[in-house]
Amino acid sequence: MFLKRFCRCVALGKKWIKEHVRDTYYKSAKKEGYRSRAAYKLIQIQKKFKILRPGVSVLDLCCAPGSWLQVIRRFVGPSGFIVGVDIEKMPKLKDIIFIQADIFSEDIIEKVVNISGKKNFDVVLSDCSPKLSGIKDLDNFRQISLAERSLEIAHALLDTHGVFVSKLFQGAEFKKYTQRVKETFQKVFFYKPPASRQQSPEIYVIAKRLRMTYTSS
Repeated sequence: MFLKRFCRCVALGKKWIKEHVRDTYYKSAKKEGYRSRAAYKLIQIQKKFKILRPGVSVLDLCCAPGSWLQVIRRFVGPSGFIVGVDIEKMPKLKDIIFIQADIFSEDIIEKVVNISGKKNFDVVLSDCSPKLSGIKDLDNFRQISLAERSLEIAHALLDTHGVFVSKLFQGAEFKKYTQRVKETFQKVFFYKPPASRQQSPEIYVIAKRLRMTYTSS
């Protein structure tokens, strides 16, 4: 039984690698110098919702390996202010402040403010994903926890007229979480970029204009 499961996992792994190599966005990322294909998700979000503009300040949570930071720099220009946070180490990007930290740490908000010197951001982005276990309910719970924490950080650090973007998995807690987002922001949209794999449960929430109150989970 174990051998059959092992062989199946190996076969699925090989299939994923082949699909990954054939993937149009993967090839484009390699060609255009982006660190991952995820760059095109943000490009497509930007094209539809215009969340980035020259000169704005942006906080990118779970930013490694840095492809979203590369896209952000492209749209905010040299006058923009960019901070990236991730628990993993990441190769430096020019004119971008990188903070290696766990977003679940109690002092993360204070750390961002102290290191960046910035108390409010125009945009907070979260492309956070858990390490997938293959157990759907567990993966959904872990991902929604990341989205919840990202929402807390956004509420603390966003300007009143700011924009929050977060990845979600469409699972058991999806409705409850989206309701909290609607209670926190005046305008809320949902969008699955074409660059998201069709079989992926991910979808992005784009929220604008903070309300004065916030209800935590």
